[in-house]
Amino acid sequence: MLWLNLDLRTVFWVATIPACLAVFVLWVGVREPHQKIERNNELYRNLPWHGGGALPPLFWAVVAVGTALTMSRFSEAFLILRAQEAGLGLAYLPLALVVMNVVYAATAYPAGAMSDRTSPFWLLAAGCAVLLGADAALAYGDDLAWSLGGVALWGLHMGLTQGVLAALVAAAAPEALRATAFGLFNLVTGLVAVAASSLAGLLWQAFGSQATFAAGGVFAMLALFGIAALASMLKIR
Repeated sequence: MLWLNLDLRTVFWVATIPACLAVFVLWVGVREPHQKIERNNELYRNLPWHGGGALPPLFWAVVAVGTALTMSRFSEAFLILRAQEAGLGLAYLPLALVVMNVVYAATAYPAGAMSDRTSPFWLLAAGCAVLLGADAALAYGDDLAWSLGGVALWGLHMGLTQGVLAALVAAAAPEALRATAFGLFNLVTGLVAVAASSLAGLLWQAFGSQATFAAGGVFAMLALFGIAALASMLKIR
């Protein structure tokens, strides 16, 4: 942004380079064993009802948890808007996402390792509590330090929840239906994310940023209660 004098069009062209590299790595470096594909296809054909109807109740419980959490977490674009509102210059606005992703990357692996030794629902609950703190800092903080602190907490909650949710989806679905399970999970949570971001935008336009993040905190609290209720129903300690 600084080097190109805020030329956003060129910035986005530069951003296509790592995107193309990612596709190249997938193209040349990822291979699915043919024997596994044939075995999964045979299992899929033998299911009584192809697709979502064959997925177990535990999977739908994970979808419910993901839906509740997604409703409390809207687009990261609002983090950039809040940082700009707090005084971060236009050329430095990407730093808001840098802060979030650095914390996310630093905490994702430890959170994943921890989920192997304890209930993943505890980590999801902790992630909701951290998100509640992020929303409070972003809603009621009165300077840039508070906003960036809220952004960092947002990254921490991502580290605590995203890998754990993916692991729960994989664990809750039969092997032959894991791709279907991930597709359904992302379909549902993606639609909910659109609704959550739309509501956040309407609140911001009508009442300002404080209302948006305060509402996010309310949904985070509801998600926390929902996760606790599901864990209790499934008798998870």
